[in-house]
Amino acid sequence: MELELEFAPARSQAPPVIQTGGRSPAGRAGGGENPREWEHLLRRPQTLPRQRTLNQETLLFDPVPPDPGALTALLAFPSTYSVGITSLGFQVVWAALAGRRDVDVRRVFTDRSEPLPRRCDLFGLSLSWELDGPVLLDLLERQRIPIWACERGDDDPLVFGGGPVLTANPEPLAPFFDAVLLGDGEELLPEFIDAVQAGRGRPRAERLRTLARVPGVYVPGLYTPRYGRDCSLENVMPVEPELPASLSKRTWRGERLSRSMVITPEAAWPAIHMVEVVRSCPELCRFCLASYLTLPFRTPAVEGSLIPAVEAGLGATRRLGLLGASVTQHPGFAELMDWLDQERFEDVRVSLSSVRAATVTTELSRILARRGSRSLTIAVESGSERMRELINKKLSHEQIQAAARHALEGGLSALKLYGMVGLPTEEEDDVEATADLMLQLRAANPGLRLTLGVSSFVPKAQTPFQWHGLRPEAEKRLKRLGKRLRPKGITLRPESYGWSAVQALLSRGDRRLAPVIAAVRGNSTSQGGWKRAHAAVRAGEAPPAPGSPPLPPPPAWSEVVHGCWDQEQVLPWQHLRGGVAPAVLVRQGAPALVSAG
Repeated sequence: MELELEFAPARSQAPPVIQTGGRSPAGRAGGGENPREWEHLLRRPQTLPRQRTLNQETLLFDPVPPDPGALTALLAFPSTYSVGITSLGFQVVWAALAGRRDVDVRRVFTDRSEPLPRRCDLFGLSLSWELDGPVLLDLLERQRIPIWACERGDDDPLVFGGGPVLTANPEPLAPFFDAVLLGDGEELLPEFIDAVQAGRGRPRAERLRTLARVPGVYVPGLYTPRYGRDCSLENVMPVEPELPASLSKRTWRGERLSRSMVITPEAAWPAIHMVEVVRSCPELCRFCLASYLTLPFRTPAVEGSLIPAVEAGLGATRRLGLLGASVTQHPGFAELMDWLDQERFEDVRVSLSSVRAATVTTELSRILARRGSRSLTIAVESGSERMRELINKKLSHEQIQAAARHALEGGLSALKLYGMVGLPTEEEDDVEATADLMLQLRAANPGLRLTLGVSSFVPKAQTPFQWHGLRPEAEKRLKRLGKRLRPKGITLRPESYGWSAVQALLSRGDRRLAPVIAAVRGNSTSQGGWKRAHAAVRAGEAPPAPGSPPLPPPPAWSEVVHGCWDQEQVLPWQHLRGGVAPAVLVRQGAPALVSAG
């Protein structure tokens, strides 16, 4: 997987591990929750004794004791233990490191950690959410590691990162990382560790050059952004001619995807065994990072991969989560559900991440109800047929209505839908169509509890809609949906428009935002804190990023957050290649640009 800490549903912007009605990761502000809940991220962590950890955790892999002189590595998660240990990606990366004799890996969370060595060789962290950036800096400072990569010396650890945020656009955080791993961890992590081992004992600059020779490893310090007289970005170029001018993400093409490596009652979803059923999504909605960044769509064999992966955890727990951007589009999904419908699994509770509405059947709903599920989650994006066509959401009104009917007929009691406001070219009538759709579903399916989780469109790098900005009118449209739906008994869970603006800033920014991220520490749970930090850096009232040449001040907030960019504009991530070629993104984004014109 993308060295990511959490799974993203097909339309996710801040992905949860298993959909439970909100878009944001568990324990984070989102869906209208109070950002003060983030304050635990800044507290000094407690040491978690290794024995206590092992007593609470059931391992589904065999760690090996490290050899004397093994590489010491800290693997960090930018949230609490409860949230981090629920992340499938974090588990998989940890297990991969713990399975090597040449690595002694310890885990670090914001509220606790395993016993840590006095110094380490490696510090790794993965980001699934843009707003975790300041948490990285806090974690580095706790370990007395200089936050700026250019200020680290030969005795400091190498700081590396990965995950969907960094694979899509690492530039705002690039000055804090020595290396960024682009793409799937299964493919890239072993080669990266081998390269780190090969460079041990050498000067730091030489070690970084060794890492840069590994395909998919981006060493930001060896690439320099160049800006024009008007401070616009002109390019990001390697500092040495032997380095590649562009880098592509690495893609895992093995026969098996990931599954849980540890079961614990302390997880946010206690004692759950997670199995990745598919990777990426074939639908390719034009706003969707989870689709475009992780291509190609991969579906492991049911008999040879998925069933063994499920069985690996059912001896330790009877709670199963089937994960992926669109799990029901696995060609063998019906076969897998039939297998789970056996009597010997009667006590197994099965949960699914977001599913495609057109694949919801009465039989699927019946099996899920028999296995303890009470609800399904589908992504409809908009009640407007025009908008769904524009974003490439191949879904009709009839299919949405059938999904609700089949859920109720199969014995489920609730249906959760995801929608979005502020998409390119959206008009007021399109928002009203979303409210109309929800009211029609309620009238046609009495007894089925309906929830609409709705967010503002946030542009994501490496997607066809990366050129479109966050629309200011989205804030009023969120409120409009609330006025129409809540009085009718439909639960509305809107995401904060203000935090969507901060996400857009970080999603589309370049290295000039690094001083803003550094300045906002201690106030990163406040939307106003982000704006004040941004203004202070622009005005020269906050410390600039160290290094040479000096970075220009960051562009105006509105330019990055709300601006609609020309397709000829140089993008901060233009030297990095995601799941598809840039020309494909241009072609796929053209319909929205034509409509907007």
